[in-house]
Amino acid sequence: MNLEKNYLESIRKQFEYYKLLGERSFDQLEDAQLFHQMHPESNSIAIIVNHLWGNMMSRWTDFLSTDGEKPWRKRDLEFEDVIRTHEQLLEKWQEGWACLFKALDSINEGNIDQLVYIRNQGHTIPEAINRQLAHYSYHIGQIVFLAKMLAADNWTSLSIPKGKSAEFNSKKFAKAKERGHFTDELLNQEDSTSKS
Repeated sequence: MNLEKNYLESIRKQFEYYKLLGERSFDQLEDAQLFHQMHPESNSIAIIVNHLWGNMMSRWTDFLSTDGEKPWRKRDLEFEDVIRTHEQLLEKWQEGWACLFKALDSINEGNIDQLVYIRNQGHTIPEAINRQLAHYSYHIGQIVFLAKMLAADNWTSLSIPKGKSAEFNSKKFAKAKERGHFTDELLNQEDSTSKS
């Protein structure tokens, strides 16, 4: 497998993984909790989703041919309480991710070496992708943290549950060595759940 193909497949799985972590966090909360602010100056989960949506739409719309900071973006409004319902939250969430994945699908051997710009600063395509992966994982981590605090005793772990590391590792090392991405089992589990 060539380097570009391997990188693009791996990075797509990383983005899918963080998308899934967000969705599994939403699923553990009551609607009102998605809008709860711990402090007047803090962001609710809905505000974080709104910011992710705005960033994704700006960065990934026509990303090969236009600057990633679009003139129509209203970044300051992304941090206002503009999402009012669970349905609006999910619509923006899905729209942002769809824009990202469509852009990733447009990358190929013929254009991966092209420079793209964010606020007039040139990035290789892998640099631009890595920049956004780091940004999104930072905010998804905030979503997971807030959801865990809000769900309290009703929280179901999204990774290895506390006190279960030895059991998890025992199962892993009982299998033969194989090539795979660390998200494969989780994403395959999600696929089978959504199809059943």
